[in-house]
Amino acid sequence: MEVILAKSAGFCFGVARAVRMAQELAGSGQPARMLGTVIHNSTVVEDLAGRGVGVIHSPEEAQTGEAVLLRAHGASRQVYEALRARGARIVDATCPKVARVREIVQQAEGEGRRCVMIGDKNHPEVAGIAGWCRDLLVFSGPDDLSAAFTEGILTGDMPLTVVSQTTLIRSVWENSLKILKNQCTNLKIFDTICSATHIRQSEAASLAAKVDAMVVVGDPKSANTKHLTEICRAYCSRVFQIENADELSMAELAGCRVVGLTAGASTPASIIKEVNKTMSEEKIQGEGMENFAEMFEQYTNTLNTGAKVTGVVTAITPTEVQVDLGCKQAGYIPVDQLTDDPTVKPEDVVKVGDEVELFVIRVNDVEGYATLSKKRLDAVKVWENIEEACSSKEVLEGVITEQNKGGIVASVKGVRVFIPASQSGLPREADMSQLIKQKVRLHITEVNRARRRVVGSIKAVQQEERAAAAAEVWANIEVGKRYTGTVKSMTSYGVFVDIGGVDGMVHISDLSWSRIKHPSEVVAVGDKLEVYVISFDPEKKKISLGVKDRSTDPWQVFMDTYKVGDVASVRIVKLMTFGAFAEVVPGVDGLIHISQIADRRIDKPGDVLSEGQIVDAKITAVDEEKKKISLSIRALLAPTPAPVEDEEA
Repeated sequence: MEVILAKSAGFCFGVARAVRMAQELAGSGQPARMLGTVIHNSTVVEDLAGRGVGVIHSPEEAQTGEAVLLRAHGASRQVYEALRARGARIVDATCPKVARVREIVQQAEGEGRRCVMIGDKNHPEVAGIAGWCRDLLVFSGPDDLSAAFTEGILTGDMPLTVVSQTTLIRSVWENSLKILKNQCTNLKIFDTICSATHIRQSEAASLAAKVDAMVVVGDPKSANTKHLTEICRAYCSRVFQIENADELSMAELAGCRVVGLTAGASTPASIIKEVNKTMSEEKIQGEGMENFAEMFEQYTNTLNTGAKVTGVVTAITPTEVQVDLGCKQAGYIPVDQLTDDPTVKPEDVVKVGDEVELFVIRVNDVEGYATLSKKRLDAVKVWENIEEACSSKEVLEGVITEQNKGGIVASVKGVRVFIPASQSGLPREADMSQLIKQKVRLHITEVNRARRRVVGSIKAVQQEERAAAAAEVWANIEVGKRYTGTVKSMTSYGVFVDIGGVDGMVHISDLSWSRIKHPSEVVAVGDKLEVYVISFDPEKKKISLGVKDRSTDPWQVFMDTYKVGDVASVRIVKLMTFGAFAEVVPGVDGLIHISQIADRRIDKPGDVLSEGQIVDAKITAVDEEKKKISLSIRALLAPTPAPVEDEEA
């Protein structure tokens, strides 16, 4: 029988940290006890009790001067206050990730928001967090949430801040968020599921899907062990949850060729090894046990200057960030070693509970601390990322910081990137200073780390994006399809409009129903236009566009508005020798014959009228078949009185 061990099985960071702190207490020789069992594992708890660290179940049992360990689940504010009142020394082993959730609900309450937690209201972690918030609403999942909205416990207009129990099953969280997002208009979401929990659950699901049977090791009281079992049962029909090797029945595994093995976050490596030994004497597949060995070794190993380490942020002050490195030395990051940006606050860079990679600047074994740097390791990583982006042609984002003689400079992940003028993406004579402080997308085209020289191109990204957009347009274009385009250029006969990587031509006659002499009368370069496709030729890459709304017939608008005998306010659009054309409604012109312009004889229409002039005219005739209109100004003029004869004459 082949046994495959999940890589992430067993102790998580928070539990391992709490157990280590309990073991340090046991070896200190000082009176110490735990408030509740440090983890859900009787073997570990019994071992600690045998070394003098027993269990109390309430703060009232604590003695003055006694060290009291608070477990990884954390505790309520009232517990802290009660222990201080008893004169006990608090050793806080609360998982930093749980402490982060506690901070979130406190901040939300201070902002006047209602706090919602998705999790098990009876779980110690949830109960502890609830003790830091006056009214934390806890829901087990989607069904519980739906009922809360139905019963009016929650309403859509409530300002809600939502967190999760750190060991929650991710599918429960995601399905709960769907309901909240659908119902609420004022929602702040914090995904506080521990990454280690998610990785452990994902690996267990993946493993369960490809084995004949699955064994889950953990204390029956452990919530995360129960969740692991539930997840495995969704993918495998034969799942066995046991606490130790004594509970393993090999008869139940008879006939299985491949068996998966995983464990809850409170299960020590020694128990997992014993279970595996019972199941099979073959070498375990994968890296599970090696990972356990490495994990426990790191708690006893000392640090070395120049090493890379991983730690979890436990506290943030104005001058430093404190980090748990999982070893004897305490770690801290001076503020000036956090980031290159002196204007950034520490809490904007990291949060309590964050797992960060760091560079060891100095180790002080005498005082038991290590000075760390985040920015130094970040700088190395950034250069590696820049070099990789150059090779892979990855698109990066940067901000233009300055202009120089040859081009512009962008800051990309803190690295200075020179962009030649020809690669700026602007026309040859354009003012490149307009890009300063603008966010841009670019390719890295050259990297020389020794000379700290990096060259980039905005133009290359623009060309790629335009080509991709053009391909998309040509793949989906059809007559009548509408686009929102941008006027790119203008000629006397029309305008060219960019509809997303492709330019189309709008002829002057298709720009407006009104008679215009030049496109500039109705549009300008840079204008947004709603256009539709009149025709297209993929081979010649030509597209004919229109702007006029063809669903509205100007002649029908005229017929619905006017009749013979009506007076209309018209605009003179063209002067001819025989009369003047006037626009009655956009797209419909009428003729004012020269004889109908004035009440006297005139030589030419220009003697009385000018193009663009607005005049009143009477509609004297309408030819519906030929769509022609006759207009008269003269019909509205009072007749000139006849001359009066001199009586004496």
